[in-house]
Amino acid sequence: MAYKLKEVAKKPERLTGGHRMCAGCGAPIVVRQVLRALKPEDHAVIASATGCLEVSTFLYPYTAWKDSFIHTAFENSAATISGVEAAYTSLKKQGKLNQEGDTKFIAFGGDGGTYDIGIQSLSGAMERGHDMVYVCYDNGAYMNTGIQRSSATPMYADTTTTPAGKVSSGKQQWRKELADIMVKHHIPYVAQTACISNMKDLYEKAEKAIYTQGPAFLNVLAPCPRGWRYNASDFMDISKLAVDTCFWPLYEVIDGKYIVNYKPKNKLPVADFLKAQGRFRHLFKNNNEELVDEIQAEVDKRWEALLKLEAEA
Repeated sequence: MAYKLKEVAKKPERLTGGHRMCAGCGAPIVVRQVLRALKPEDHAVIASATGCLEVSTFLYPYTAWKDSFIHTAFENSAATISGVEAAYTSLKKQGKLNQEGDTKFIAFGGDGGTYDIGIQSLSGAMERGHDMVYVCYDNGAYMNTGIQRSSATPMYADTTTTPAGKVSSGKQQWRKELADIMVKHHIPYVAQTACISNMKDLYEKAEKAIYTQGPAFLNVLAPCPRGWRYNASDFMDISKLAVDTCFWPLYEVIDGKYIVNYKPKNKLPVADFLKAQGRFRHLFKNNNEELVDEIQAEVDKRWEALLKLEAEA
C-alpha cells in the first residue's frame, strides 16, 4: 500500500506500551513500525534474540507482544524462526492448517546478536531461502550487558571494552557493513533504514521485506541513549544526523540492484553526528581533529562506493 501516515497510525499496535525499554531507545520504535507493516488480517510469529528488546518486553508471565513470540538464545534467533517457518510450510502442504489470513515469520536481534554471535545462524537461514524477515536493530554495541564493543561499533567510539583515555582513542576498527554481506547471499531483498521524520522509509521497507517471497534482511539504526550518551528527547535528531551526514545511508537492494533512497542536498560533516554523542566526546577535547578527519574520509569513501554500486546496477 502507498504510505499514508493517517492510515498507518490507525493500524493496530502489535507491541503494547508498558514494556521496560529505556526512554529514547530506538529498538521499540523500530519494532512498532515494522509490525505496523503487517496486514491486519495476517498473523506473525516473532523470535527475538536475548538482548535489551527481549528482556524488556517479555518477563514471564508478562509480555508486550500481541503476536506469537519466541525468546531464543543470543546466537540463534534466525535459526529458530527459520525452523518455525519450515514446520509451518510442511503443515500447510499437508493440509493440517486451517486459518484466516497468512502467517509471517520475523526475527529481531541487536547488533551483538546479529553482526557477531548470531551471524552463523543468520547466514544459514538466508542461504537456505526461508520465507522470513530478519530485522537487526543496530545500536552499535552490546548494550544489555554493559555497553561492550561489537563489530557494529563505530571507529573511535568509547565503550566499556574500548575505553577512551590517555593510551586509547576508543575502538580501533571500522564497523562491519552487514547489509553488504547479506547482499552477497543473493537474497531477494536487503535494506538499510532508520527512524526519521514520519518513518515512511522504515515502513515501506518493512512492508516490502515482509511481503517479498523468500528471505529478507533489514538493518535499522536504533540509537541507544545510555550507550551513545544523548538526551532521550534527542532521538530523532540523532537519527537524522546519521542519515544527513551519510554515516548511515538509506538504501535497498532488490534482486541485487542497489537503490539509494535518500541523497542529502547538503551533506553534513560527520562531526555534527559525532558531537551529539557522549561516546565521541574525547575526539573534540584533546586536539584529535585528525581522528575526526579520518572518520570523515571513511564515511565519504563508503558513500561514494554505494553511489557507484547504484550507478552500475
